Amino acid sequence: MAYIMVIATCSSQEEAQSVASGVVERKLAACVQLSSITSYYTWQGKVCREPEIRLTMKTRAGLYSALESFILDLHTYDVPQIVKIPITGGFQPYLDWLDDTTRPDICP
Repeated sequence: MAYIMVIATCSSQEEAQSVASGVVERKLAACVQLSSITSYYTWQGKVCREPEIRLTMKTRAGLYSALESFILDLHTYDVPQIVKIPITGGFQPYLDWLDDTTRPDICP
């Protein structure tokens, strides 16, 4: 089984909580962690500094497309950060838990 972490950011705690609870309720990820961060980035030619909430989601690779679509449906940014990072190994009981708590019906 292939596992991934998906990292996204939201502009507010409320938006992040909505995404996180929806993702877990729909079993698109086993776990979502929220962290307050400050992001520096260039947008439309200007350097910006904004508070954001980072979401770190652990799931199976086969759920990525459904997870991305769900995030995009709720997200307020024009171009939200949504990136996937492969998990190349880990504590097997934790990886088994990822399998047990995510949707088997849409994941090979």
